[in-house]
Amino acid sequence: MKADKTMQKPSKFQIIGVLSVTWLLAVVFMYFLRPAILPPVLNLEVEKEEDLLYRPWGNEKTFTEEGQSNGGELEEKEVEEEAWSSVDACKFVLVESIPEDLPYLPARPAAQPLIQSWMELLDSAQDSVHVASFYWSLTGSDIGVNDSSSQPGEELLEKLETLLARNVSLTIATSDPTLALNSTDLEVLMGKGAQVRKIPMKHLTQGVLHSKFWIVDMKHVYLGSANMDWRSLTQVKELGIVIYNCSSLAHDLEKTFQTYWILGAPGATIPKHWPQNYSTNINWHQPLQGTLDGMVTTAYFSASPPVLCPKGRTRDLGALLSLIRDAKDFLYASVMEYFPTSRFQHPFKYWPVIDNALREAAFNRHVPIRLLISCGKNSDPSMFPYLRSLQALTNPQANVTIDVKIFIIPVGNHSNIPFSRVNHSKYAVTEKKAYVGTSNWSEDYFTNTAGVGVIVNQSSSDPQHPAPTIQDNLRGIFERDWQSPYAISLEKLPGQQDCVWHA
Repeated sequence: MKADKTMQKPSKFQIIGVLSVTWLLAVVFMYFLRPAILPPVLNLEVEKEEDLLYRPWGNEKTFTEEGQSNGGELEEKEVEEEAWSSVDACKFVLVESIPEDLPYLPARPAAQPLIQSWMELLDSAQDSVHVASFYWSLTGSDIGVNDSSSQPGEELLEKLETLLARNVSLTIATSDPTLALNSTDLEVLMGKGAQVRKIPMKHLTQGVLHSKFWIVDMKHVYLGSANMDWRSLTQVKELGIVIYNCSSLAHDLEKTFQTYWILGAPGATIPKHWPQNYSTNINWHQPLQGTLDGMVTTAYFSASPPVLCPKGRTRDLGALLSLIRDAKDFLYASVMEYFPTSRFQHPFKYWPVIDNALREAAFNRHVPIRLLISCGKNSDPSMFPYLRSLQALTNPQANVTIDVKIFIIPVGNHSNIPFSRVNHSKYAVTEKKAYVGTSNWSEDYFTNTAGVGVIVNQSSSDPQHPAPTIQDNLRGIFERDWQSPYAISLEKLPGQQDCVWHA
């Protein structure tokens, strides 16, 4: 009997063998069943599954006055000097759209028409087009409008449809939910073979995907205020920048596109630590720099919110504050909305980060400041007291100047088109830097809404025959708008809620 009981007991080797086989089967099982959430183009492999699958961002983080997180965020570090790729011949060109029927606002030679630039980019595409846009609405029927001004948008949609017939891939990241509830643009493009992901930013960050940029063939970039909306081409004033033949910056912006794309996969959440593939060595500490087309140029991209800034990426708020801090001779800014508060969080919260930076620049360093703020039918008049408070700081005896004007586009015979006839631009310029972004100036856009910006500094390499820099051209656009009859001083506004242009 004892012998039989002994024979029934498994040996140590048998136990170890069974455990080893069980462990191996478990590893194989987990490998094949783990979520496959990979970007469509770049080989951005995830280092660890737990780095990818992470809880949605809550409100547990707080921010310092400089807009930096006080805990849990990846810190930017100075890196070795980066140079432009040897194949780059980067060219920076401002682009804008001017609404129809603005007789006193001539186009600037320094800025290309937005629709022309977009069409040329699509015509030149040979391999891929990546588009990040808040929403899509390229046809008049999307909003029940029959107006000839929708034609450029409809032609743009047709041009996008032809990309896949030419074996050019089209990849789109957009916000979910969308403002364009009746638009069929994305369904049409998906029917032609486009890849589309709708990013649930409300769930992920309590914000939206507000970015607007293109990457064409990994060498051309568009970034600016214009959504994929026909009104952005003919009914809304927009400003952006196109960077041609610049693979260094195109590949860098692609990393931001990939942060959106990966979060559009089913069940995806924000990584606790973004994989190294998403990090960048191009930032405000060390921008890309070189002599391009006779210009000594530095440039880098910024992004928001902080949780969508992998290691090395400058935060959008930090880039804007850096521009304000570095200004000496002047600071001009054009933005659709200005609020030193939150806008979409309830209850509203006071947030004077940008406001304080402007006051400090004007009061302590005597930098002349001009703000051009938009106002239209859908504008919130509660921003006017904040703007009057800023302007009240002006004191000629103390050499303190903050001037504010409101830009009002006449509606004319376009009253049938909703959410139009407004200055949608978002940029700032000083004697040193040009900043072109996608965010309005209030807290939400920098702390929980996805946005991007580009910061460029140029100086002529030939002081004897200096060519206009990107700062010069952007300043020229601002001054044209500032001096136009559509720019109304705060004192001359007929009433807080009257944003009607009076000839």
